[in-house]
Amino acid sequence: MPDLSRQLRPTSDQWEWQLRGACRAADPEVFFHPELERGAARQRRDAEAVAVCNRCPVLDACREHVMKYREPYGVWGGLTEEDRERMWSQRRREERLTRRAG
Repeated sequence: MPDLSRQLRPTSDQWEWQLRGACRAADPEVFFHPELERGAARQRRDAEAVAVCNRCPVLDACREHVMKYREPYGVWGGLTEEDRERMWSQRRREERLTRRAG
């Protein structure tokens, strides 16, 4: 018989913060751009989403999640897709420099 004590257990406590997110009361379309949205329309929608995030009680947990799990789409933790890509690129550059120096 398999040892059931070593199997994975539910980890809802790791995700419970999402239940308190300000985004839950907002229109989800604010956080994810429609196909081919560009320019001023995208900037306005992103700014609206970031404004929701900036008053969110779980902003830090959301930002930690998006950076750890590399969510590719939408505004998460007050960061747009472009913001996150810049941060990930910067992190990669810093890691390369650290490896070269070490």
